[in-house]
Formats: sequence, C-alpha cells, structure tokens
Amino acid sequence: MEPASIYEQIHQFTNRANPYPLYAELRETPVARLEDGGYVVSTYEEIVALLHDPRVSSDRRKLAHPPPGEPLPPSFIGTDPPEHDRLRRLAMRHFGPPHSPRVVENMRGELHEIVKDLIDGVAGRTQADIVDDIAYPFPVTVICRLLGVPREDEPRFHAWAEQIVENIGPGEGDQDERAKRRTAAVLALATYLGELAQAHRRNPGDDMLSGLATYEGPDGSLSDTELITTAALLLVAGHETTVNLITNGMLTLLRNPGLIERIRDEPDLIIHTVEELLRFEPPVHFLPQRVALDDITIAGVTIPKGSSIVLALASGSRDPAHVHDPERFDPDRPYIQHLGFGGGIHHCFGAPLARLEAQIALRELAKRLVNPRLVTDPPPYRPNSTLRGPRHLLVEYDRVLPYRP
Repeated sequence: MEPASIYEQIHQFTNRANPYPLYAELRETPVARLEDGGYVVSTYEEIVALLHDPRVSSDRRKLAHPPPGEPLPPSFIGTDPPEHDRLRRLAMRHFGPPHSPRVVENMRGELHEIVKDLIDGVAGRTQADIVDDIAYPFPVTVICRLLGVPREDEPRFHAWAEQIVENIGPGEGDQDERAKRRTAAVLALATYLGELAQAHRRNPGDDMLSGLATYEGPDGSLSDTELITTAALLLVAGHETTVNLITNGMLTLLRNPGLIERIRDEPDLIIHTVEELLRFEPPVHFLPQRVALDDITIAGVTIPKGSSIVLALASGSRDPAHVHDPERFDPDRPYIQHLGFGGGIHHCFGAPLARLEAQIALRELAKRLVNPRLVTDPPPYRPNSTLRGPRHLLVEYDRVLPYRP
C-alpha cells in the first residue's frame, strides 16, 4: 500500500489536533493534483484569486463526473449567479443591509444576556466543559430565536445537524454508510423545516423564517424547496461553525494566558483577538465545493475544465508569503486579513453575527473565570476535518466572578 499523501494525512483523525505542520508541507506545492483527479490549492494568493474567478463554480452538478444525486437541491452557497444572487438577496433581506441593517446589532443586549446566564450556570462549580456548557448552547439559542425555531426542538435538530456535519467532506470509515447517514439526516431535517415553514406561513411572526416564508417582491418568492434548503443552511451553519470558533478561541486563549489578562484590562482587544483567531484557528478549514468551468492556469498548473477544486482556507491563512510569522498567535498584528469567512460572492452570510457572538462569549469568559486552566491539552476533537474543533474542552477555574455590564 502506498503511503498516504500530505492531503490525505491532513484528513486522518490522528492529525486533527494539529494539522498545521502538514499544511506547511502542502504549501510547497501550491496547486496539487489529488488521486481522484481533483486539485487542492493551499496558498493565500492563489485561493483568493480562485474565490473571485467567475470560471470557478460552486455548483458540484457541473463536475465532469458529478457525484450521485443528493436528497435535496443545493442551497444558495452551492449555486452560481444568477440563481445564487437571487436566493442570497431573498435571504439577506431579512438579516442584513440594505433592508434589515440593524438585525445583528439589535441582538447585542440579548446576546450578552444569554452568555451571562450560561456562565452563571457554571458558577457553583470549579470545572466546566466550554463546548457543552457555553459554546454549543449559546449560538443554538441565538439561531433558534433568530429563525423562529422552537428551542424545545433543539435535541431533534441537534442530532440531525451532527449527522450531517460529521458525514460531509473526506472522512474515515465506509463512505457509502457515511452518505446514507447524511442523506437520512438531511431528509429528516427537511421534513421538520418544511412543516415548520408552513406553520410560520399560516401564522407569521417577526422571525426570519416567517419573513422567508411570506415575502414576495422583485425577486419573486422562495419556493417550498428553496425555503427548506435556505432554512437548513442557516440553521446548521448558523451554530456549527460558531461553536468551533468560540471553542477554538478559548483553547487558544488558555494557551496564551497573558492575553486573558489583557482582555480583562483592554476589552476592545477582543475585536482583533477574534480576527486573529479566524486566521490562526478557523472553524472552517476547507471549501470543497468548487468546479473549474474552463481550463484555469494558476501557479504554473493548468486545472482542466470539469475538475473539482478544494480550497484549503486554513492553510492559506497561515501562508508565510501572506503574513509574517504565521505560526504565532498575535492579535496586535497591524494587518489581519484571513480566509476564515471565505471570500468572493460566497463570503459567509452570517459573518457579522458569528463575529459578535465570539467577541461577547470570549470576553465574558476571560472576565469572569478566575485562573482558568486546561484540564487536557490537546483536547478530544470532533471527527470532521473540514469543520474542525474540539468535541469537549474541559477547563478548571477557582471561581466565577459576578457579572458586570
């Protein structure tokens, strides 16, 4: 048996805790051909170029050899203009500028209250699991309130979301079984969201799902299928990636305890801290949904039309050709530009909310936990190599300080 390639090693679970030395090796060949005939791009300049190249499609149905049919059509992040632009405009109308410019900012007080209550919940103890106690329930509560999903239904969609996330992208185990588990979870979630959308259409509220279900304007309205795929995307992506951002952030702060003290004394430092986290320990490591619509020559390599393209975002953000001393976590960098939210027309829809959630959660944890320290380093990781983060993050502390606005 031939030894695994660098790219294959990155996806092996044994390297989940620290794939970054392997990314450094991967960058030695900025555009590398994979065994399946696709290509992986690992350097910052080349990734940015492809994120903005109209010859690169996000619709995997355009591959020379498309994968077997999925249970649902792709959401808008898996489509191209003009379909993508219409669907994204219809979704953004209820979330951000220009039609709903203050949705995220108006949630600031509520976000503080949710985090306060969660940290209060661990105040009677000297150990907490940052994932189960803070980083998961916080964004789940937020996305449920934003979309209009009953919070009591969380255990149901949590199981489906976990099956979807753990079985997307490269992974270990029987690939047919992984696909079956993902399909079953997608269909169950779709059925649930379809019924919920109909209920919101009959009795609309001021939540985002009601807006998506009832709005009709210059771009028309969302079909039932489009409504389900959009809601599923927002529900799953709206909490899974933020869980990893907060958990990776707390892990990084605990490995740099001087920064915790600084955040207590300089609260605004959290803004640059989160941006550096998105560069240094991003929640999303790969964008695998890209297709060459034409022959594309980049970094001296021609990617043939119809080929799949994997963009190694986490590698690009640590590219020494882009950033000085990339392996050092430094929120004082005068210039922090990263690929943590992708780029181009598919730049992360929820980036403003994810940033604010991470800023509030990490600042409050730094302020209120006295003498926090890791129980296990490295912590246990989740299986997925694309959406990478610890499954648990056990932290000991002396006590929890009272909340102060």
